[in-house]
Order: sequence, then structure tokens, then C-alpha cells
Amino acid sequence: MVTRDIGVTDSKPETECTDRKCPYHGTLSVRGQSIIGRVASARMKGTVIVEKEHRKLDNKYQRYERRRSRFPAHLPGCIQVTEGDEVRIMECRPLSKTVSFVVIEKRVIQ
Repeated sequence: MVTRDIGVTDSKPETECTDRKCPYHGTLSVRGQSIIGRVASARMKGTVIVEKEHRKLDNKYQRYERRRSRFPAHLPGCIQVTEGDEVRIMECRPLSKTVSFVVIEKRVIQ
């Protein structure tokens, strides 16, 4: 099977998969937001929860507070991740009621 060029990243997965919802080996196209976050949960089959931390300014006290957003994302079979890994997800068409993102790469923490 041929690995498609999705036009976003240089790192392509080493293994192949037969997942139709894979941006590299299937027909899923990616667009819009690109988010880097940490895998908070990998317990579901084919789906991971990615958590992104950000800071929000509290104007009254002129301090920052930590907040986090959680994004459910589809996990193709050619990308292997576990909880705690840093991944890059990208927006795609809605795949289910809550999933509108797909994992496109596992990032190496340096």
C-alpha cells in the first residue's frame, strides 16, 4: 500500500495499516487546526484522549492560572502510542459524535 503525502509533517509511519480513517493509508483528509498535546487516556479502541495545557490570565490578581482542554482523537493502526506520549493531532471531518481530530504523528521529546 502506498503512503500518501498529507502535506503537513515530514515523519511518516513506518508500519502500514488497513484503516480507512487513516490520513496516510486511507482516504481521510486533514485540514484546520494542528494541536500538540499529551495522551491522557488510551483505553478506547481506536480513540485516544489528548490533553493540552494552556495558561489564562486572571485580570483581577494579575496572575496566570493553568487550564487544560481535552480532545478525543482517532488513532490509526499504523501509529503506536501509550498514555503520557506527546502527539500531534489535526482536525478532520467529524468521525463520530465527539471525534473530529486524528493523530498524525508521535512526537519525540528531546
